Amino acid sequence: MIKEVSATDFYNIDEMLSDEERMTRDAVRDWVEKRFLPVIREHNRNETFPVELTPELAELGVFGANIEGYGCAGLNNVAYGLINQELERGDSGLRSYVSVQGGLVMYPIMAFGSEEHRNTYLPKLAAGEMIGCFGLTEPDHGSDPGGMKTRAKRKGDTWVLNGAKMWITNGSIADIAIVWARDEDDGIVRGFIVDTESEGFSAPKMTGKFSLRASITSELILDNVEVPDSQRLPGVQGLKGPLSCLTQARYGISWGAIGAAMACYEASLDYAKTRIQFDKPLASFQLIQVKLADMVTEITKAQLLSLRLGRLKDQGNFAPAQVSMAKMNNVNIALNVARAARDLHGANGIIDDYPVIRHMMNLETVKTYEGTHDIHRLIIGQAVTGYSAFS
Repeated sequence: MIKEVSATDFYNIDEMLSDEERMTRDAVRDWVEKRFLPVIREHNRNETFPVELTPELAELGVFGANIEGYGCAGLNNVAYGLINQELERGDSGLRSYVSVQGGLVMYPIMAFGSEEHRNTYLPKLAAGEMIGCFGLTEPDHGSDPGGMKTRAKRKGDTWVLNGAKMWITNGSIADIAIVWARDEDDGIVRGFIVDTESEGFSAPKMTGKFSLRASITSELILDNVEVPDSQRLPGVQGLKGPLSCLTQARYGISWGAIGAAMACYEASLDYAKTRIQFDKPLASFQLIQVKLADMVTEITKAQLLSLRLGRLKDQGNFAPAQVSMAKMNNVNIALNVARAARDLHGANGIIDDYPVIRHMMNLETVKTYEGTHDIHRLIIGQAVTGYSAFS
């Protein structure tokens, strides 16, 4: 028997999800539609983020959702991915706010911190009582973290940090920063939990962005910032630490990009059915149907890619290069879907009465951060050839 297909779940992926996964997705989708979408246009216009919604996000259990214990939801990685999908269906800035908190702040504390660190910070971060940021990227070193210039000098039981970080999500509103710095004595990269109220620490907000406008992006300036050795992450040293954090974040992005693509596709489908040209709906024209068919095909492929990756991650049987493939592919198709949606909407595609131009501009950034499109291609290239193009 041939059944009708869903416009947004063309391969019946719902049937491949557990009840808990579907319930998690639907709860976040409902919240985004009721609480976030009504305010995103004004925040996007004003380059602000609705921080007042933080307690509601915490109540949803989205901060560190795939971490066990310490006040976290303890969901599996597919449920966590679906959370990111629905958040970015609202806006990339919303997903960034949550995924930085979980993947780049809570994850390193859980994986590399002491038990005292976990007990001190994770419950507050999960409850939204504390916001964190992640300081790795520098003004002169984006894709090459090995060129890090930020330095840490040990003086007894204290470290003195000097340097600057750039493009830091949540930086200006963060209570703590996970800062990576190179030890002046042995050259080893180390991670620190830095109180943003520390003397010598500042985080000026970056303005004038055309992308991710509803996201707080900042510089971090460290001018002789003193950090107790007790605030050093003891469980890791070297670039393995920050790079493993990026793997966690990239996984969430692979799902988030699907959400942005779905939002653009759904807006286009609705617009095509209701916009009348030449006495009939746009949806009845061949060229429009081709655009919509291409959109839903790419979204479906992305859904299956991330779902499989999530299952592998839950088995503990995944490789970072697989995460790179999902992030690279899904963000790329999302940007292409957004561009096609902008074109399909005609002149209406450039005004913020419709979501497509906002998503399209956001995805230009998402394609760049957490590893650019081309960097991920080279990571995959190294995985399949055994040769590194980075050295």
